[in-house]
Amino acid sequence: MGICQAARRPSEPPPLALYVHLPWCVRKCPYCDFNSHAVRDGIPETAYIDALLRDLDVECARVGATSDRDRPLMSIFIGGGTPSLFSGAAMRRLLDGVRSRCVVADDAEVTLEANPGTVDAAHFAGYAEAGVNRLSIGVQSMSDKSLERLGRIHSSADAQRAVAAARAAGIDNLNLDLMFALPRQDLAAAREDVQRLLALAPTHISYYELTLEPNTAFARQPPALPDPDLADAIQQQAFERLAAAGFERYEISAFARPGARCRHNLNYWRFGDYLGIGAGAHGKLSDARSGTVARRAKRRHPEAYLKADEPTSAVQTLSEQDLIEEFALNAFRLVEGFTAADFERNTGLSADALEPGLCAAAALGLVSRVDTGDGEQVVIRPTARGLAFLNDLIAGFAA
Repeated sequence: MGICQAARRPSEPPPLALYVHLPWCVRKCPYCDFNSHAVRDGIPETAYIDALLRDLDVECARVGATSDRDRPLMSIFIGGGTPSLFSGAAMRRLLDGVRSRCVVADDAEVTLEANPGTVDAAHFAGYAEAGVNRLSIGVQSMSDKSLERLGRIHSSADAQRAVAAARAAGIDNLNLDLMFALPRQDLAAAREDVQRLLALAPTHISYYELTLEPNTAFARQPPALPDPDLADAIQQQAFERLAAAGFERYEISAFARPGARCRHNLNYWRFGDYLGIGAGAHGKLSDARSGTVARRAKRRHPEAYLKADEPTSAVQTLSEQDLIEEFALNAFRLVEGFTAADFERNTGLSADALEPGLCAAAALGLVSRVDTGDGEQVVIRPTARGLAFLNDLIAGFAA
């Protein structure tokens, strides 16, 4: 694919978010390839919050150096690991520290990931008091047998108690994670999983397939999983049930009730900017002055991160080809699609740079161009086939 020269610098930087990584878990799940580490001698809460705030000081200085105006945080996402291992007091200190260093939008979405086996009413009350207004709870399954096979530390009853405790603390904006194509799962078991999750009345559901990732316990000793035809049938069955229950599929694995889309993840998928602090965190920042986009990665291991004077381990200034690939990687996850103007605004490149990939994808039936008929620009969207074969779609934009 030929690369077009940058058409112009973006007229203004994209929205800005903050990702905070808390890397500890009670134990490592056999399918997990995230940067998470089993707790051995307790969590150094105070030292780690200190390190996060030092890290944020540096990131805030970078934001100031790349823009001529304040850039408010439109969302904060605290992920892991298992952030719910941290106390409410630690979360208050963290979020107070963020607010004292950054401009935070009045209506900012503040999400914290929680494991049903590590929370109680006191935890959730402390998080709410600290400013958390959205929870993402890793239910994964409502079947105790499936949870045991997945190596989870909680039960279905724990999940029910966690949801009740969250609501009692005043946090009603709840995402629940649910996995499918689990070991020994059939259509009936998968249907019951969805039904029991819907009974918890979440506002958002992340529904995704169990995959065997490299360097995990499941990759080394694979369990017996449903074959591809059964996995597809399970997925289609769930899509129909979620739609009937009033959930809109707006991203390849994300379903929301009206007004409850995850704003933080939408910023990723729309190629917005985000700061990343914590062990193994990644960030992306556009420089309105130079017209460049840079990614930063932090030291992965918690001990190395805590000891480092400089937590950043790698910096990459994105090339024009990188911008094309990364925009496609994110934007095509969204059912709503994007316009040529979206691409130009967020990358500074001419929309012509997308044409070779779009033509190849259209020939395979993976994308469509939709004229909305309201005088606006044509919307470029993945087709149903494109969502089902997303890797093939994205590959067409690689060098």
